[in-house]
This record gives sequence, C-alpha cells and structure tokens, in this order.
Amino acid sequence: MDDSIFFETLQQGLWIATLISTPILAAALLVGVAIGLVQALTSVQEMTLTFVPKMAAMLGVFWVTMGFMTLTLGRYFTDTLLPIIMGA
Repeated sequence: MDDSIFFETLQQGLWIATLISTPILAAALLVGVAIGLVQALTSVQEMTLTFVPKMAAMLGVFWVTMGFMTLTLGRYFTDTLLPIIMGA
C-alpha cells in the first residue's frame, strides 16, 4: 500500500469519526452547561445531577442519529475500505 493511500484513508476515517461523534458530544456539552448553570445559580453541588441528565441526553441523541451513523459508516466501508482491501 502506498503511503498516500494510507494517509488519505486515515484522514477520511478520522473525519467520519468526528462527523459521527459530533451530535452526541454536542448534546453532552449543552446539557452539561445547562445543568452547570443551574447548579451555580442554586448552589446545589451534586455529582449525579450532572451525570444522569447527560447520559439520558446522549442516549436519546444516539437513538435518534443511529441511522445516520450506520449509513455513514457503511458508505465509508463500501466506498473506501472495501476497494482497498480487494486491491482495486
């Protein structure tokens, strides 16, 4: 395998990973900031208060975007990785 093909494939894979993880990380960030603001305003410092809503939001976003993630990974595999594996 040529070095340029390796690095191009690696770059595409990292971009796909970033694209797929963005909705989940954005949901965790938004919920974390909102809960942190509520904790700062009310002076309630409970660790489970931030953990449980973040996990629920991440699970909900994962459930909603699961089709997008599957299609993106499947397209990357069939369009990029499979031809490299087959030697085309």
